[in-house]
Amino acid sequence: MALVPQPLRNQPWGIILLLLVFTGFGVAILYSAAGGSFSPWAGLHAARFMVFLVMALVISYMPEELFKFAALPVFVIILLMLLGVEILGQVRGGSQRWLELGFMRIQPSELMKPAIVLMVARFYSALPPTMIRSWSAIWPLLIMMGLPAALVLLQPDLGTTITICVGAVTVAFLAGLPMRLFVGAGVVAAIAIPLAYLFLLEPYQQRRVATFLNPENDPLGSGYHITQSKIAIGSGGIDGKGFLNGSQSHLDYLPEGHTDFVFATMAEEWGLIGGIAVIIAYFLLLRWGWRLSIDAPSRFSKLLAGGLTMTIFLYAAINMMMVMGLAPVVGIPLPFLSHGGSSMLTVMICVGMLMAIDRQTRRQPQTSLSSGILA
Repeated sequence: MALVPQPLRNQPWGIILLLLVFTGFGVAILYSAAGGSFSPWAGLHAARFMVFLVMALVISYMPEELFKFAALPVFVIILLMLLGVEILGQVRGGSQRWLELGFMRIQPSELMKPAIVLMVARFYSALPPTMIRSWSAIWPLLIMMGLPAALVLLQPDLGTTITICVGAVTVAFLAGLPMRLFVGAGVVAAIAIPLAYLFLLEPYQQRRVATFLNPENDPLGSGYHITQSKIAIGSGGIDGKGFLNGSQSHLDYLPEGHTDFVFATMAEEWGLIGGIAVIIAYFLLLRWGWRLSIDAPSRFSKLLAGGLTMTIFLYAAINMMMVMGLAPVVGIPLPFLSHGGSSMLTVMICVGMLMAIDRQTRRQPQTSLSSGILA
């Protein structure tokens, strides 16, 4: 091992290899979705990943104190960007979610997902333990979570709003807020959901909920996406139809087969075996993040790792449940498989910060090294 330079030895090679294989599989799926072509999705997907992997490795060398220092400025900047979306944002697909920066188009709501986790982790790590059960531990959380959630809901983007709120609440839960608060919030949510459906959701969002409950009621209209997704997944069987042989995506029966419904595109060609392989890959990644949350040497890094891991989990869980008809269609991409720059940037920022926590953890001689992917 003495022949291997120290910087190379210190890399989390297990995670890097997992992400390379995972994204390579995504490139193959997007290549097939385009009818056997690297254009327009597969080649760009691979190029974006390599750029963002370098970015994640750079982030992994940043110290914890820099994350703490950057938490508030980053949160405020992205909050202002969300406000800018309401004033100057581009409308695509009936939603106003993107800012055109000239050299690139960015979706600030995606960046808010790690930013809210970073901000809430910074707040609770600095809060004295004696105050964790006081009102002073609750009202700042409501403001930090409520401002971006309200702006994102105006776009409208229900799926991202849910992800932002759950990420913040996860950090608060790990910080030790009383369980009665979460139980009470659950009761309030159960009462508020029907009211929100009637008075807050846009008509198209109401149709999505109705479609989720009974997609066969309008199979050629609002239920078309989920109906075709189920057909694609079911037709794949155990081992799939084979690479480049998916009929639903190639014949354009499956809408958004390269983004939101990429799991259905994959399942048609790779079957149940491919689906299980994807789930195992996410399990390994999430297991690594959760072990970091347990083993991290500081309260801030424990909370940050837990919140970031939950953010990645929500991406994967909501998307796969959505395409299988177990959740309403909310437009959440599938990490490392779906085509999309803003979502990949967000996930790789999360991975980069987790790598930084992993590096910090391995430098502590008294800390267990069980955060490795193969532990």
